[in-house]
Amino acid sequence: MLVPMVASVRFFIILSFLSLIISPSIAQTSFRPKALVLPVTKDVSSTTPQYVTQIKQRTPLVPVKISVDLGGGYFWVNCEEGYVSSTSKPAHCGSAQCSLFGLYGCSGEKICGRSPSNTVTGVSTYGDIHGDVVSLPSTDGNNPGRVVSVPNFLFICGSKVVQKGLPSGVTGMAGLGRTKVSLPSQFASFFSFQKKFAICLSSSPRTDGVIFFGDGPYNLNMDVSKVLTFTPLITNPVSTAPSAFLGEPSVEYFIGVKSIRVSGKKVPLNTTLLSIDRNGIGGTKISTVNPYTVMETTIYKAVAGAFVKAVGAPTVAPVAPFGTCFATKDIGFSRMGPAVPSIDLVLQTEDVLWSIIGANSMVQFNDVICLGFVDAGSDPSTSQVGFVVGGSHPMTSITIGSHQLENNLLQFDLATSRLGFRSLFLEHTNCANFNFTSSA
Repeated sequence: MLVPMVASVRFFIILSFLSLIISPSIAQTSFRPKALVLPVTKDVSSTTPQYVTQIKQRTPLVPVKISVDLGGGYFWVNCEEGYVSSTSKPAHCGSAQCSLFGLYGCSGEKICGRSPSNTVTGVSTYGDIHGDVVSLPSTDGNNPGRVVSVPNFLFICGSKVVQKGLPSGVTGMAGLGRTKVSLPSQFASFFSFQKKFAICLSSSPRTDGVIFFGDGPYNLNMDVSKVLTFTPLITNPVSTAPSAFLGEPSVEYFIGVKSIRVSGKKVPLNTTLLSIDRNGIGGTKISTVNPYTVMETTIYKAVAGAFVKAVGAPTVAPVAPFGTCFATKDIGFSRMGPAVPSIDLVLQTEDVLWSIIGANSMVQFNDVICLGFVDAGSDPSTSQVGFVVGGSHPMTSITIGSHQLENNLLQFDLATSRLGFRSLFLEHTNCANFNFTSSA
């Protein structure tokens, strides 16, 4: 009778020991986050302000700084310098991974590829598609939680040439656009959460904004997901990227602006410019790469003229790249920034408005303060990104730039193709109020 008892005790000890080894592994693989979170920092070190986040990638994991590109289709990083990983795997032509990119090229080694594009400079090259580990924190909407990993996250290998023009230490770009391989799409697919993401840019380089992947709550001293106004997202049938295959639609985010009001009064415009024609020209898109809103010349002149009239103060010599400026002493200030008339983008109906208040419409230079919109005709980008070939006419009539997005929470619902938005000034909070103290 003694032998069976000893055997059963030994079996119990072995089973208990195995459970200690196996249980953490099961817990790790069974955890399914409802959302993920990343900080976003405003980088003003380069000529063009950019918004930068950091994600961990590779084996062993290393932090990788990447510029946020709201309308970018892909995640790309420079693989030419310092890319070392034991888990990086090329995607082979004809594979399911390659097909997620839609059209693609094929190298002599049968590795598929696309063109990683620097949307700040407009430079594109060809790069192989790879998969590798990425890691970032989950969230319940209130704090960062457990860190999770995606084992074969798809990205494009960029180069030193395409990296040039990004802030110091930034080695790639995080595309959040409307593709199957953007960051929001890959995260939602792997973790099976809702195909949504939200972005909230801080106005100061000293405080972090936030990107949420997944549904709310989005707690910025309150759950902002509960107070959003919604408008449909529109697809431009023609690509607006620096490099694309013929026939591909744009992966950027367009909204349907029907008219513009200044101080409640409708601005007379050629409204055909607000629609997208069959060649992909016209319409309104949202960008984190353009630092300020860019408008087609006739739209800019009409809005600026109405704005000057509504302000009722004399203009002064402009400060580039802006064309409409005032003496700071002639403009009052309030909790919502400079006390100037609001500029309202009228969306699907007359009562659905994106109201651009003084904090987002004005840019101050000590004793001069300017309307933070740029005339596309008088100051086109040096690289001509997004401009019709052979001229200064922009392909997109209105590009809402990042200054106009700051301290606004924008939620992009990719499944239902709609945008939710809210100015946090209306809620007495701001984009720097997410608590990045970990709860895990």
